[in-house]
Amino acid sequence: MAVLLGVILTAVAYCILLERKVSAWMQDRIGPNRVGPAGLLQPLADGVKFFIKEDIISARVDRAMFVLAPAMAFTVAGVGFAVIPWAGMVRIGGELLRAQVATIDIGLLYILAVGSLAIYGVVLGGWASNNKYSLYGGIRGAASMLSYEVPMGLAILVVVLTSGEVRLERIVDQQIGHTWNILLNPVAFIILLTTAFAETNRAPFDLAEAEQELIGGYQTEYSSMKMALFYLGEYFHMITSSAFISVLFLGGWELFPWSDRTGWAWVQWLNHAPTWGAMACRFGVMFAKVFAFIFFFMWIRWTLPRFRFDQLMGLCWKGLVPVGLLAVTWAGVLVYQGCPMSFWATVGNAVIVAAMLTCVAVRPPRLSGRQLDLPPVRA
Repeated sequence: MAVLLGVILTAVAYCILLERKVSAWMQDRIGPNRVGPAGLLQPLADGVKFFIKEDIISARVDRAMFVLAPAMAFTVAGVGFAVIPWAGMVRIGGELLRAQVATIDIGLLYILAVGSLAIYGVVLGGWASNNKYSLYGGIRGAASMLSYEVPMGLAILVVVLTSGEVRLERIVDQQIGHTWNILLNPVAFIILLTTAFAETNRAPFDLAEAEQELIGGYQTEYSSMKMALFYLGEYFHMITSSAFISVLFLGGWELFPWSDRTGWAWVQWLNHAPTWGAMACRFGVMFAKVFAFIFFFMWIRWTLPRFRFDQLMGLCWKGLVPVGLLAVTWAGVLVYQGCPMSFWATVGNAVIVAAMLTCVAVRPPRLSGRQLDLPPVRA
């Protein structure tokens, strides 16, 4: 597990390099390529730079809380991945062990509890800075993260109802050889993916650090390694969220849906063999899915503009929460009636999507600001 921790921490550092490369690719630039071959040592140079930068602490701040906030943001983001199953079972010294830091009976509840603690780092950072822009950023971050935890919980509840499990490794075991949850509950998948952007404070949900309005948001007064810890915590949270979504909806380390039904020997070996080679291959499959989600996070950041705050809250309370309630209600009815999940769950999700599209199509566009003062258009 120490090896796994080292891999994850290294991945966090290189996610920053990947972000810069992706942004350069989308803006038709080259990106960092000076430090090491093809710029691969850039994270090391960035780390050294942050360590030697001057650590400025204003005399107005609450020093204890000011120092605690970035440490809490990084630590809380890091402990969530402890219950993520990465590669199934492996035999060590005649004993079967899971490639997982901690196996607990309430893995889903643990993820939700730890994820909610991430709010404290943002709020403490904004309040302890004794700066109005930092305080506004902290309040915005707390409001968005608290609000989006409601639809996130509803999406996770759909998976709990359909699988009957709260242990992440058993949710993966139920999907291996069977239908992935993304095919059974695509609406819940979309809700969870959307809320993951808000929970990680990623664009277009990064109103807590909107540069045009709040300078740097809750990070305005931070410098040196304290600021770096906030960024590392954000990328750590992004990796954990990507792995969490892969486990719940994409079958974890399974290569493709219904793979056990093919009868191919290499597929059986990949899915179930407790050898080191099979575990490495399963970890590679899981890593590929996580990497795809991380790239999607970065792609969205450099593609979509930032929401207004009222749009952010409206999307949550007027969009995701009602749709999540419909998805939970439908999943509960199917479980209570004992209906075939593979067919009726898909039908229910199709009806929900059709209802959403109908509401969007018939709803008149909202006018605000200067649009209300414009003269009517005459044919």
